[in-house]
Amino acid sequence: MDVERTPVRRRFLPGIAMLTALVAGATACTGSGGIGGAGDQKNGGSTAAPAQPGKYRSLPQPCKAVDGKRLRAMLPATDSLTTEQREQLYAGTAEPSYDADRHVGCRWNAQTPEATLLLSVTFERVVSYDRAAASDDDKARQVYVRRLTDAHLPFPGPTTSPSPGTSPGTGTGTGTGAPASPAPGAPESPQAPQAPQSPPASSPASSPSPTASPELGSRVLEGLGSEGFLEDKLGAAGATAAQARTVRIVFRTSNVIVTVEYSVQPSGPGKVPPAAETQDKARQLAEALAERFNE
Repeated sequence: MDVERTPVRRRFLPGIAMLTALVAGATACTGSGGIGGAGDQKNGGSTAAPAQPGKYRSLPQPCKAVDGKRLRAMLPATDSLTTEQREQLYAGTAEPSYDADRHVGCRWNAQTPEATLLLSVTFERVVSYDRAAASDDDKARQVYVRRLTDAHLPFPGPTTSPSPGTSPGTGTGTGTGAPASPAPGAPESPQAPQAPQSPPASSPASSPSPTASPELGSRVLEGLGSEGFLEDKLGAAGATAAQARTVRIVFRTSNVIVTVEYSVQPSGPGKVPPAAETQDKARQLAEALAERFNE
């Protein structure tokens, strides 16, 4: 009897061993502590939801964005123009655009006996192609900051208390290229005594330019859209041509960048367009456009 059992035991042992190995392997693959299960759950749980699209999905028609009354105030027409010429003047000329939902603009120009006047309005809708990394608003702010840097204006930072002698309301902006000098009596750093001394106030110096006082120069604007700035440039004076003043206002509202540019060039040499009046007209238009986007 013992001799007959030996072959049977040898015949089935390899099959039993193989079946045991397969069961153990299947248990290891399907266990909760396996690499596939734990890793997949962890990666799935850490996936961040993409940012929502920007507030604005389209842009208004720029040539119709400015009301007629404001256009007539900024671009007065001469009495010699016919009704058709006036309508053509205030209708504006649309800038070429390959995508009216992303970038549009309009230009107007008027010629009077006193000056040549140019006005342009541009709307740009910024879109982030990877909203998991940055929202539309984030990308629009990056565009705004680049333009602020190109205008050589300081990036808005934490508000600091003004030093003695500083005019209130000037914000973080600067004048037309002239750096602000330290106010007398302000606390000095240890290196201040070794700094080069500036000429006394009574000493003769270059006369102030007829551009604008520092509070009317290029500067960051408060309360215009999400953020904005004003750039004031005065062209070089020529022997036969007057200086042209160009005021450019750029502001961001959510994911849209708005640019207003207003230029005034007097007809005769020796005349300088007033900063306050030119800036005031451009800023009023920018504020009206900001309100339009908030409607």
